[in-house]
Amino acid sequence: MDQASPQCKDDDSSLSGYQPDERLPKIVLHFSVVPGATLTWRVDADCTLSVQGARLWLTRVNAPYDHWLEPGNAFRLHRGERVWLSTDGERTARASLTCVLPAKRGFVRRWLERLAWLGLEAPAAR
Repeated sequence: MDQASPQCKDDDSSLSGYQPDERLPKIVLHFSVVPGATLTWRVDADCTLSVQGARLWLTRVNAPYDHWLEPGNAFRLHRGERVWLSTDGERTARASLTCVLPAKRGFVRRWLERLAWLGLEAPAAR
């Protein structure tokens, strides 16, 4: 058991350029936007919208500008935003949402956050 099989080996074991969420599991949702349809939803978690196929129109609540996303573009969406998507033209657009699953917080951290939310302080160390 002292050697990893080729399937389990980590090819990028260097820590240079390491991102904190790089090792966390990701969820990728692929979907299509057909011409004439408008999709809307509230974003549940920070994610990245990537566009393939055709140009997409994106608008967000309280944003002063709309965005036209060309195929190959990516756009960062934040938790809690309401967004609308539609296509430009007669081609179906393909898009994907990539979300990083948040790291599971421990019991103590959740307890301390709950105390802070209630406006209480954590007990002092003796």
